[in-house]
Amino acid sequence: MVPQELRYTKTHEWVKVEDGTARIGITDYAQKKLGDVVYVELPEKGRKLKKGEVAVTVESVKAAESVYAPVSGEVVEVNEELISTPGTINRDPYGNGWLFALKMENEAELSELLDAEGYKNLIGE
Repeated sequence: MVPQELRYTKTHEWVKVEDGTARIGITDYAQKKLGDVVYVELPEKGRKLKKGEVAVTVESVKAAESVYAPVSGEVVEVNEELISTPGTINRDPYGNGWLFALKMENEAELSELLDAEGYKNLIGE
């Protein structure tokens, strides 16, 4: 499952852009590879992130993985519900399992991300 309207990174993050804000999560492919998510460490609101910087740590029963900022910007929202229900990432990675939102500094960085077809090629779908 790779929604057409999103942009993707080679490290399995997705980005949904609305009015200069990028909502970010991990892909269905990534959550399947991780297994059952048991803990999420989210960034602080107001934190400035550079593209490629570690923004989130997601821990599963199998491993701990870093989630990287796909674009640069300031964290304007975090998904607090994941603190008590991290498994939402497994159940709904493109919906209620989103991680954080950034006010983008440079929308041109979006052009460096993959479209749905490019991401499908990356994961062999």
